[in-house]
Amino acid sequence: MFETLGFEDTTARAVSVLFALGLGILFGGLAQLTRFCFRRAVVGEDRRQAAGVWAMALAVAVLGTQAGVALGWISFAEHRLMVADLPIAAVILGGVMFGVGMVLTRGCVSRLMVLTGSGNLRALVVIVTFAIVAHATLKGVLAPLRTWIGGVTLPVSDYASLATLTGAPLVVAAVIAAAALVLALRSGNRALPLLGGALIGALVPLAWVGTGYVLFDEFDPIAMESLSFTAPSAETLFYTLASSAVPAGFGTGLVGGVLIGALVAALVSGSFQWQSFESPRQTGRYLSGAVLMGVGGVLAGGCTVGAGLAGIPTLSLAAVLALASIAAGGLAANAWLNAAASGSGAQRATPAVQPAE
Repeated sequence: MFETLGFEDTTARAVSVLFALGLGILFGGLAQLTRFCFRRAVVGEDRRQAAGVWAMALAVAVLGTQAGVALGWISFAEHRLMVADLPIAAVILGGVMFGVGMVLTRGCVSRLMVLTGSGNLRALVVIVTFAIVAHATLKGVLAPLRTWIGGVTLPVSDYASLATLTGAPLVVAAVIAAAALVLALRSGNRALPLLGGALIGALVPLAWVGTGYVLFDEFDPIAMESLSFTAPSAETLFYTLASSAVPAGFGTGLVGGVLIGALVAALVSGSFQWQSFESPRQTGRYLSGAVLMGVGGVLAGGCTVGAGLAGIPTLSLAAVLALASIAAGGLAANAWLNAAASGSGAQRATPAVQPAE
């Protein structure tokens, strides 16, 4: 469709960067105002309210994405999340690692990126470390480990998509969306946070359709992408270091947009505040979490947004397994930290896990 839009002096890739920048600004601003975070939804003190916002986003993302599929605008038949041989060891191990890491750092990657924009230097250190480790796992010294673990597969053939359970993708999508909507409406949230969650969710199908249909150019095709922060973080790091040799892509625009959107929202709301590490012990915990998320996010095929919020709407079995593994890893890590804090005479409320963001 791109060739019909009248762009004569630019390419679909260049337009996709600006498109992603806009999406990122919207996501960053909305996520800052709603405190959108999967970790909070799993182990936060306000997990019920946080889960409600996240579930509302998922409901809209699922319905919007599958509507795009039903209209014939996009297709996930050849997408990496629909592989016939599911790398089950990588997905489960990577998901658990990511879940443990997000508890140690007090945020999934998307939340930490938003916090970076609001002045949190702990989050900035984690994001940079995460990007370095993710890039090393994708294309660097840790790539052989990724390949080896990814070699353990489970043949799923046509069952790579949940739609094969009924033969009707819209039915599966409706069930998932209905369950998520019930959770959202029973979360005790007011209308405004839920509206913010819905708007965040709408960005997912907007990105899928934007890159997979509107910007599709058969002469110079670009990848169909949506919200994600693992590969884009590595891509942004590489672009920052070698921009004269590596062109910016969708991921670079998305990351830049999130930082800008979060910064603007924090300044407008008066919540911008410089924050840093309080002790070497805390620094070590955050760096450990960043490494775990960097390796885990690549193995699992994405983070809580890439494999979760944007992955589940594709009805991918791998995405569901990845998000479930992330949640399991987060719960296990939180339980371990609670036990450790209790055993050392600390209060049961896990102050080590719940300092101010």
